[in-house]
Amino acid sequence: MNLDALRKERAASKEWKNIAPMVEKVAALPSIEAKLVEGDAVTLVSDATLDEATVAQIRQSAWALRPWRKGPFDLFGLYIDAEWRSNLKYDLIKNHVDLRDKVVADIGCNNGYYMFRMLSQSPRKLVGFDPSAHTKVQFDFINHFVRSNIVYELLGVEHFEHYEHKFDVAFCLGVIYHRSDPIAMLKSIRNGLNAGGTLILDTFFIDSDADIALTPKMRYAKIPNIYFVPTPSALINWCERAGFVDIEEIGRTTTTLEEQRKTDWIIGESLETFLDPLDKTKTVEGYPAPQRIYIKARRA
Repeated sequence: MNLDALRKERAASKEWKNIAPMVEKVAALPSIEAKLVEGDAVTLVSDATLDEATVAQIRQSAWALRPWRKGPFDLFGLYIDAEWRSNLKYDLIKNHVDLRDKVVADIGCNNGYYMFRMLSQSPRKLVGFDPSAHTKVQFDFINHFVRSNIVYELLGVEHFEHYEHKFDVAFCLGVIYHRSDPIAMLKSIRNGLNAGGTLILDTFFIDSDADIALTPKMRYAKIPNIYFVPTPSALINWCERAGFVDIEEIGRTTTTLEEQRKTDWIIGESLETFLDPLDKTKTVEGYPAPQRIYIKARRA
């Protein structure tokens, strides 16, 4: 697979009519000496006092990059209250793998929230995979001030095993239910890991002891591209069939309005309209309401 040709093709997305104005706003941002502060939000502070024009420019640029799905971010006092309070997920998984001096991938990295949080663990290298031109511009906006060495690739999980080098750790959060062949996806991730490499995975799941998966007819919680929602045992079976070992469950959560909700920083609906208004244990389609399971697995 010629990844360089694919990179060149996808880099042209910065010229799309809906993306080009965003790219221009990022390019026009002022240079600010900033420090990244660890916390629930990806927080940037500066010893310098920013003038009103600079503050206004940063805010206007951030606003133009909506919708912000992952977050939160705090840029010199500007709080980007994203749809997802991603810190809740990160707090659940961060202590289950040591990233120090590791080569780490975030597959489906969105705007890079998790990777910016991972910087505090001193990984040797961080690479994000996501084909979305929109979230790439959001990443560039944040990284303009962070000035990290994070690599953001406009590539998908299907390209992971063909990457120029392998990884010690891969995070794949909220991706597998978007794939029509989840076992093939897991095999691709396994092939992209070094021997002994670790996968941290999360997905929607349904409560049952059976080895089955829900296949939504059209949509799940108004999301159109959901193929399979497995039971915990079915998910573990998928991981085993893909060749992973030492598979362990590290957490379960129910998605709540504390974690996902409509804010001024998104456009459109959020969780409150995805659930049955008369029975919050069900989606509007009548399926079990979203719950997530977190898995840690190893390549032998």
